[in-house]
Amino acid sequence: MNKKIILKTIGRIMIVEAILLVLPIIVSVLYHETWAEASSFVYVSLGSLLLGLGLNHIEANTDRLYATEGYIIAALGWIVISFIGALPFVINGSIPNVIDAFFETASGFTTTGASIINDLSLLNRSTLFWRSFTHLIGGMGFLVFVLAIIPNSESNSVHVMKAEMPGPTFGKLVSKLSNTARILYLIYLLMTLVLIVLLMGAGAPGFDAVLLAFGAAGTGGFGVLNGSIAPYNSLAIEMILGIAMIVFGVNFNLYFLIVSRKWRESLKDEELKWYLGIIAFATLCIAFNLYSHQYSSSRVLRDSFFTVSSLITTTGYSTADFGQWPLFSQLILLGIMFVGGMAGSTAGGLKVSRIAVLVKSALAEVKRSNHPHRVMAVMFNKHAVSHPDLRAVLNYLVIYAGIFIISLIFISIEAPDFMTAFSSVAATFNNIGPGLAEVGPTANYSNYGNFNTLILGLTMLIGRLEIIPMIILLSPSTWHSRI
Repeated sequence: MNKKIILKTIGRIMIVEAILLVLPIIVSVLYHETWAEASSFVYVSLGSLLLGLGLNHIEANTDRLYATEGYIIAALGWIVISFIGALPFVINGSIPNVIDAFFETASGFTTTGASIINDLSLLNRSTLFWRSFTHLIGGMGFLVFVLAIIPNSESNSVHVMKAEMPGPTFGKLVSKLSNTARILYLIYLLMTLVLIVLLMGAGAPGFDAVLLAFGAAGTGGFGVLNGSIAPYNSLAIEMILGIAMIVFGVNFNLYFLIVSRKWRESLKDEELKWYLGIIAFATLCIAFNLYSHQYSSSRVLRDSFFTVSSLITTTGYSTADFGQWPLFSQLILLGIMFVGGMAGSTAGGLKVSRIAVLVKSALAEVKRSNHPHRVMAVMFNKHAVSHPDLRAVLNYLVIYAGIFIISLIFISIEAPDFMTAFSSVAATFNNIGPGLAEVGPTANYSNYGNFNTLILGLTMLIGRLEIIPMIILLSPSTWHSRI
């Protein structure tokens, strides 16, 4: 294993984060904050820059990376950026506890949106900005951003990008991988800019519009006000965000096809049809259930659509306390938490493509039982799913279930009831944010102690990186390998 090139790459990641930490400093200056409020970002930025430059000067025997190194860089890189990003919270006193600050920052970068902060009004503008800005960078992938601005060799970049990009499949949009990263981020940032303009046009204050757009684009869900989106009480803002969350939950490869004037091909995508179908089905089921329980008729479709959009894209914004909804509606919401968005999007969860392949595989197995001599291929997007790909999906589900159960056992030590424990793990592992019961949309994760807070923070990172990179990083056999 090429440990020196791993450290060198981590150094580059730290340099990029140091540069990004300049942005909250600029916000602090614009809003005339005191030196005490801005200094935390200055100190951390300088420290990250100096340490990153030191690591970047390490001379490696070879610059070549293999798959193992790519996974380690992805996992270690995300831990490092979360820890460094947490330091301003600790230094300026917003979150004095290091573990709580790590949880909050990991929640931001992984676009989970789970929080331990009870009163957002106590945070200054620069801290609020940095908290939400982590969503924007983490949404498309921090390492993708690094590759977009500091491209490495093609053979090295592919392993790092493959380890970080969410979903069961990975592919380049164009021949050169660094150009792929730039294209993805350009589309992503342009869409975010459009969303900011739309929110401002709908009446959201400029600062709020920027941060809300960061949360929707990264499908993260950190709010600006206590109460998430509900305090705005604006149908226009809710609908813009509701549609935006769905848009950012779509595979960004399809947007590249649209830009390339291949929009018909993008509309034929089978995963897109499943994704929109699940959203429509879940929205109608919940709306009918709420209406039958005398829920306000004027808000039935409005709250059902927004909540489904928020949870299936793992954003976590809320306009209603769905923890008080009927059990049927809560179970539907719990189900779509696991489904998540499309592969190649900023959303978390298992991904729609995996769910579709698993359902088709199960149906094929039933048919095969009735016709044992009949060959039945699992088809997706008009192509037969290969046995290695199908095996990978099934294996991922088994590992996913194993990690989920282990996390649930740990969380049950402090959780007050099963629904709180189960939804805590579901909401963090799938990068959603709010769960049910004691961690519902009107509550947060501040009641957990340091141990469970750390476990949930690591669970968010494991879920964002889709398990394998973190397993490889924590495996003793990985580090026994020779350089």
